[in-house]
Amino acid sequence: MGDTSGVRALLFDVQGTATDFHSTVLGALRETSAGRHPDVDWMEFVDRWRAEYFEVLRDAEVSRDRWTTVHSVYRDALNRLLAAYGVTDLDEAERESLTRAWQRIVPWPDAVAGLARLKTRYTLATLSNADVSAVVNISKLGGLPWDAIFTAEMAGAFKPDPATYRMAATYLGLAPEQIMMVACHKYDIRAAGALGFRTAFVARPLEFGAGGAVDVEFEDEFDVNATDFLNLADQLGC
Repeated sequence: MGDTSGVRALLFDVQGTATDFHSTVLGALRETSAGRHPDVDWMEFVDRWRAEYFEVLRDAEVSRDRWTTVHSVYRDALNRLLAAYGVTDLDEAERESLTRAWQRIVPWPDAVAGLARLKTRYTLATLSNADVSAVVNISKLGGLPWDAIFTAEMAGAFKPDPATYRMAATYLGLAPEQIMMVACHKYDIRAAGALGFRTAFVARPLEFGAGGAVDVEFEDEFDVNATDFLNLADQLGC
C-alpha cells in the first residue's frame, strides 16, 4: 500500500463502484417486459445500454452552458436499443420508468457499512458522471452516508476530464494529494492519479452480472487495492 497518511477525504465513483446498477436495471427491464419479449436477451441489453452511455459521454462536447444530462443520454440510448431489438410496444411512461431505473440502483452489500466505518476518519464525497439529482436519489434510497455530493454536472465536464477532479478538490478545499479517488474503473483512478490524487481500486467482479467481463486485477500503480469497501476500511485503519 502507498503512503496514505496525508489523505483527509475520499471521493467515490457511484455507478458500479458504490452501487450495483446491473441487477437493478436488469430487474426493471424484465419486470416491465413481463414476458412479452421472450427472444430479447435482457442481460445483453443492459450491457449495451451501459456501453452506449460510455460512448456518448466519451464523444460529448459539453460545457456548463451546453450541458447534456445523463438522464437524456440514457433515455436516447434506450429508445435506440428498443428499436434495435424490435421492442416497439413500450409506451412513454414505461420508457421513462426504465430510464429512471438508473436512479434506483442499490448499494453493494458492503457499501453502507464500509462507508460508515470510513466516515469515522475521512470526509466522504461522490464524484460521479451521473446527474446531481440522480446521485441524490440513489444516495437517499440506499442510505449512502456521503458528506457531500459532487458530480460532473457541477464541473461542466465528464470524467476523466481533469476539470471534474479539480472541481472536487476546490470544493473540498484540499490539495490533490490529500484526496483519494475510489473507483472500480481504472480509467477513473488513473486520471485522478495523474493529477496527484491518491488512488484506490475496488474490485467489483459482478459489475456486469454473473459471468460479465470485468477487469478486477490488482495493480501496483494504485495506492490501495481492495476487494470491497469493508476491506478498504480495514486497509485505511477504520
